[in-house]
Amino acid sequence: MAELPQFIYEEAFARNLGWLTEAEQLALRGKSVAIAGLGGVGGAHLLTLVRLGIGAFRIADFDRFSLPNFNRQVGATMGTIGRPKIDVLEEMALAINPTLILDRFPAGVKPENIDDFLAGADIFVDGLDFFALGIRRHVFKRCSELGIAAVTAAPIGMGTCFLVFEPGGMTFEEYFRLAGCSDEEKYLRFLIGLSPKRLSHQYLIDDSYVDLSAMRTPSTAAACQLCAGVTAVMVTKLLLRRSNVRAAPFHHHYDAYREKLVVTRLRFGNVGPLQQIKLKIGQRILTKMSGRVSPVRPVPASRTVLEEILNAARWAPSGDNKQPWKFEVTSDSTLTILVGTADGTNIYEYRDGEPLMLAAGMLLESIRIAATAHGRAMTWQSESSSRINVTLTPQENIVVDPLNSFLPLRTVDRWPYRWRRLTTLEATTLESVLEGRLLIEWHSSLPQRWRFARLCARSGDIRLRLRQAYEVHAEIIDWERKLSPRKIPAGALGVVPATRLLMRWALRSWGRVKWINRIFGTKAITFQMDYIPILWSAACFTMCLPKRDAQCHDRDSLLEAGIHIQRFWLTATRLGLAMQPLLSTLIFADYGSKLPCVIGDSRVVHKIEQLGQSFKDNLGHIPSEMVFLGRIGKSSSSSQACRSTRMSLEELTAFA
Repeated sequence: MAELPQFIYEEAFARNLGWLTEAEQLALRGKSVAIAGLGGVGGAHLLTLVRLGIGAFRIADFDRFSLPNFNRQVGATMGTIGRPKIDVLEEMALAINPTLILDRFPAGVKPENIDDFLAGADIFVDGLDFFALGIRRHVFKRCSELGIAAVTAAPIGMGTCFLVFEPGGMTFEEYFRLAGCSDEEKYLRFLIGLSPKRLSHQYLIDDSYVDLSAMRTPSTAAACQLCAGVTAVMVTKLLLRRSNVRAAPFHHHYDAYREKLVVTRLRFGNVGPLQQIKLKIGQRILTKMSGRVSPVRPVPASRTVLEEILNAARWAPSGDNKQPWKFEVTSDSTLTILVGTADGTNIYEYRDGEPLMLAAGMLLESIRIAATAHGRAMTWQSESSSRINVTLTPQENIVVDPLNSFLPLRTVDRWPYRWRRLTTLEATTLESVLEGRLLIEWHSSLPQRWRFARLCARSGDIRLRLRQAYEVHAEIIDWERKLSPRKIPAGALGVVPATRLLMRWALRSWGRVKWINRIFGTKAITFQMDYIPILWSAACFTMCLPKRDAQCHDRDSLLEAGIHIQRFWLTATRLGLAMQPLLSTLIFADYGSKLPCVIGDSRVVHKIEQLGQSFKDNLGHIPSEMVFLGRIGKSSSSSQACRSTRMSLEELTAFA
């Protein structure tokens, strides 16, 4: 048996020297740190301070590891599920430094054992859960009475907020002012005291995951690690009496996502006038949130391979986020896709359901791509326009498709893009994935994009004047949510907030829409939704079936076209490009090219017929030759912050 290597303290921590002197490193070996809580931040605190060379710890935690800990807690692994956190972290710490002195408090910190927990500690590090305010207040109060410095660092968003409380300085209670408050108000005061500048609020995508009354907040490992880093630095400065530490009332907030560091001096803590205003606003927000029904997010049972594949594939695009399909699972390797909308209306009626077949093709490609990540090859056969049979066969040495990770990231970005052209490499890469099954034409020059914008603005004008389009818009826009599982969020429409408010008011009745069209016209909205986005694009494009198939829009040809369009779109996402389909322009132009047009009143009919003629004059093709058109470019927005999501797999799945 090989002899185990010998642990030598000086050698193990020699790389700290230079930033620390030899004497300081040895001094740290003699220091003792008390850490309450060994979860997300507490566990990271312990291991970081062990690697700093601290020689003794007093650790407290009563909890056990479980699956929900995996996203952020250093001790959470499949091998530690169900084990006490204090046992696991003790083993990890001793595996780094077997000479550590560890005093354990496996029942956690309680009012009756606080003095024992803090006995002999040079400093206290707060690793308690955000909502454990009762015991936190007791510990900080006792630290102040015993003359022990205390550090608290909170993981908020993708950053850290941290405070230092030194003996003789502002106390925890003087800063946060929690006395006499309800539990919910205490949580709010603690949060606002930790994050007075709210740096992370701008990138909180889904606030339904924040529920203070239910003691639930989102978290990230990045923030926990940042907490451990800044805490280790503060501990070093305090223990070695290095340069001055700006203790409370100074507050520090570093947000890595925003790339900002803010140091704020709250002279009066939470009783300061500005903090009081923030508390009032926060209370109103809490009141509003308390009346909101939080979405039910059942934790799924273990899924089969087929279900994992479908769960990834369900992010395939569909017009108006209708998701016009169901998965009928027939075995562990076969399923039937039931294609069709519940009401059979809107864009899917166009050309006998051509958009429906294109969307189904995009879904098929999504399934094929997702299957490669699970070692399966896909074959499909269309039984009819409403049924597609799919088989997923295990295959050795199958290569995971590089587009797999982009399935949920692909989205529609309706905002203006950055002002730059496609590179030659980008254009040729995108063209190559079409494999000749679709013929693409780029419209990238400013005059070409201007002509495209005029066509789309004419289409937009028609949409705003057509009763049938009004009914679709009134149904598909989600005015409440940033992330909508069945509709299009208003924030993803590509219009400024003032225009959204006007649209929301108008879409309450057809009479209001007609009144606005008569008084103000449609130019302001088409300017925002058509002219500006298209002019601020790298290029617009059209896609046609090859000439030999131009009049052969059969079911399988359209499914194949959808497959290649999805691959094109996912490749664009992989290249960091955003995309927006412009199918309504094609649909209205196609109606207008087929005289007589029977949609809408006579004035709208005339506009549609004009669009049909202008389409050919500007793009050189009749609409019936095309299957897809859109715009593309480098995104200047966060398209994931406000987007259509999808129904759950359970809602989309039926079992034969």
